Amino acid sequence: MAMDELTTLTACQAQALLRDGRISALELTDACLARIAAEEPHVQAWAFLDPELARAQARRCDELRRLGRAHGPLHGIPVGVKDIIDTRDLPTEHGTVLHAGRRPHRDAAVVERLRAAGAVVLGKTVTTELAVYHPGKTRNPHDAERSPGGSSSGSAAAVAAGMVPLAIGTQTNGSGIRPASYCGVFGFKPSHGLISRFGVLTQSPPLDHVGVFARTIEDLALLAEALAGYDARDRDTRLETPPRLSEVAGQEWPLPPDLALVRSPVWDQAEDDLRAGFGELAEALGPRLTEVELPAAFNTAHDLHGLIMAVDLARSFAAEYERGREQLSERLRGIIEDGLAARAIDYARALDLVPKLRAALDPLFERHDVIVTPAATGQAPRGLGATGSPAFCTIWTLLGLPAVTLPLLTGADGMPIGVQLVGSFGEDARLLRTARWLVSRLAAD
Repeated sequence: MAMDELTTLTACQAQALLRDGRISALELTDACLARIAAEEPHVQAWAFLDPELARAQARRCDELRRLGRAHGPLHGIPVGVKDIIDTRDLPTEHGTVLHAGRRPHRDAAVVERLRAAGAVVLGKTVTTELAVYHPGKTRNPHDAERSPGGSSSGSAAAVAAGMVPLAIGTQTNGSGIRPASYCGVFGFKPSHGLISRFGVLTQSPPLDHVGVFARTIEDLALLAEALAGYDARDRDTRLETPPRLSEVAGQEWPLPPDLALVRSPVWDQAEDDLRAGFGELAEALGPRLTEVELPAAFNTAHDLHGLIMAVDLARSFAAEYERGREQLSERLRGIIEDGLAARAIDYARALDLVPKLRAALDPLFERHDVIVTPAATGQAPRGLGATGSPAFCTIWTLLGLPAVTLPLLTGADGMPIGVQLVGSFGEDARLLRTARWLVSRLAAD
């Protein structure tokens, strides 16, 4: 296959071709590196890339396959890793000059699992400053004058630009779902605790998630399943059988699912393109989509999230603030200072309300399979000084619910707009199955 054809392969397609010996891991890696060489000057998705190290990993994968020792579902497939996730053989600098030159001595849990699954760790993708709001250098692949979103900007942009079939990011507010929406790719934030965060920059333990980016739902399931599972080093992971994401996501629904349209308390932030797109979506789905209003208690959810995040950032970034506050962006300093000024009792009460809000959704999920809601306020915003609003992700991150964004809508400027589906806690596989049903249904229509 020609190099440009290789970069259009989904991960599942590449997996099959590698298994059958029709392509090699080195050919696939070389194709990704060639694509990066062509597109990186415009997109700037990579914080660190060592082409020879990537090729060495690929050659090792090919040698193991020749010896009959290929291992894992990702054997030979290149993956991009966000630059707040520790890698023992590549720098991890967290998007800040305060951590420039940082070289971890061990891999994060997700990188351990990548290697165990046979993946080629292609390089480190750009993050915003300490994975908060101040933008990195990455530009939107569809329009270099627009934001790619954040904080997992490089991961989403790299997949969208065809530089790599799969990438890993994180989300503490809207850091995965929003850039996936802006860049027009599939993004998945699993249930809180499904994927270990050991070795990942800590922002807020109650809110931090590891997520994935891909070009198809099947690829999301493939990567997330390889990363999921219990890890004693992350107290929020659960000692239970990991979900069979790929198997369940590939199944057909026995009956068409029932979907709940939730505009959420921040619908006033929805732009005209988004409102029009959701109107078309409701018309296309007809009785399968029922509008549901959240209980009044959810009107405070954004404030609860803001309080928890500010306090935890003040704790997590105490050293950076004390020793190098002048090197931090003004916005991050302000959030940290808000956290320092917060009362302990208010923080504790906010944490206590989270399980109550999650329980308040039980009646909704008894009647509906998933929530349908925006992934972002609309198209990627023009300008590179900010990363857009995470408002439509905040509630679902606060509650730790699984969420996936699908590139189903297009704005007036031709830019992608994502549709977010949210599932009940722990129902990650069913969420992905419903997402695949929705994509297939709309494609058929």
